[in-house]
Amino acid sequence: MAEGQSAANPQGNYGALDMLPDWGGIWFVMAARAGPDGPPPPVPKLKGKYLADYEAWRAEAIANEGVVARDRSNCSPPGLPRIMQLAQYPYEFLFTPGRVTVNQEAWMQTRTIWTDGRKHPPLEELDPTFHGHSVGRWEGGTLVVETVGIDSSLEFGTNGMKHSDRFVLHERIHLDPADPDVLVNEMRMEDPLALEEPFEVTTRYRRDRYGALIEFQCAENDRNPIDEHGHTLYE
Repeated sequence: MAEGQSAANPQGNYGALDMLPDWGGIWFVMAARAGPDGPPPPVPKLKGKYLADYEAWRAEAIANEGVVARDRSNCSPPGLPRIMQLAQYPYEFLFTPGRVTVNQEAWMQTRTIWTDGRKHPPLEELDPTFHGHSVGRWEGGTLVVETVGIDSSLEFGTNGMKHSDRFVLHERIHLDPADPDVLVNEMRMEDPLALEEPFEVTTRYRRDRYGALIEFQCAENDRNPIDEHGHTLYE
């Protein structure tokens, strides 16, 4: 174990969990309620190669009536930050000593946010993953999270937008002071190579106190064959 790094399964301190806010139940993303005269949803401001790649992706999508090539299976999860913004499938937050675990019904994903005081490993030592490496701390009732090492082949913001390996996701997750059955996730995304400026977006979730996650097994339905002309056939 590296110097200064806590054990992966710390013992004790369960009583301290009672002092944390009540996030029990499952949580569904709430739809935005912007009116027809309201501002459009925020869009990341890309630059350099990442802007050029996105414009090429858009041109391909327009030329092919919205159909673009994928470099991953249809059953691959979206990864961060988009996994925290899915409108259909709920989330569950589990508090245990040294970590917060986020279970997501879609793709049956599990995300670990370390709260035991550890630091990120050097970026060059991290294998890029769908969820990256998340460390967090509690500031009162707010979980403050920083995530690095997210796979740069994943999209963020708008379809077709990619980021570099220097992408950092910051989150401040807390209950809405006006409604304890609403959870707020304030996200700030930074990337010195791909973004002109930090991109900020807030996602809100509504609580189902007595709900439970159900099994999601995408691979059982991954059965879209291709005909001799390269067209997808849907079963």
